[in-house]
Amino acid sequence: MSFVITPPAVVSVPVVGTTARFPVNRVYCVGRNYEEHAKEMGFTGREPPFFFMKPADAVVVVNAGETGSIPYPSLTKNLHHEIELVVAVGTGGKNIRAADAHKHIYGYAVGLDMTRRDLQGEMKKQGRPWEIGKAYDHSAPIGPITPVAQAGDAANAEIYLQVDGKDRQRSTVSKLIWNIGEIFEHLSAAWELQPGDLIYTGTPEGVAAVVSGNTMVGGVAGLETLTVKVL
Repeated sequence: MSFVITPPAVVSVPVVGTTARFPVNRVYCVGRNYEEHAKEMGFTGREPPFFFMKPADAVVVVNAGETGSIPYPSLTKNLHHEIELVVAVGTGGKNIRAADAHKHIYGYAVGLDMTRRDLQGEMKKQGRPWEIGKAYDHSAPIGPITPVAQAGDAANAEIYLQVDGKDRQRSTVSKLIWNIGEIFEHLSAAWELQPGDLIYTGTPEGVAAVVSGNTMVGGVAGLETLTVKVL
């Protein structure tokens, strides 16, 4: 088969314990999925889950033990970090029951949902889509994927982010408003999940700005640490 232009390369993430890689299909994100984060964003309560997406080529892959880098993005003066547990989908499906979600999970990783907060806020005021604040280039750093069998109890693990060695975010995944099974149930009712999908499950409280020169170190207990510097 020939193409009129060169097809883009497949985005892929390293997998702990193998040289084989995880190919990325779609990137889903869950909004306001920790109660304290919802409060700091001006919301309260267990609202129905909602989702937004990032393009696969927004993923910035950081290998184990390395420091990745992202450029400070254009158009913003308020770039925020959001540390998240990422679920890698190994088996797709539609209308997946929460109790069956574990059958569809390949593994877990640590990710950052980087956000041009000022641009997102302006879109909210105007009732317009968030893509310019969320789905821009280099907005989805991710570390290696740990297969389920090696990941421990990710659903109850500690999650944290430090900036230049100081705590910014620290919580536990058990505080998700909508847990991993419920995320699968709601998400797969709207989209048919595919092998290779990544799900960023939400961020705890403590989101704040970073500037050029800052180094972010994020982790979820049992998974490879993610280190990213803002250039």
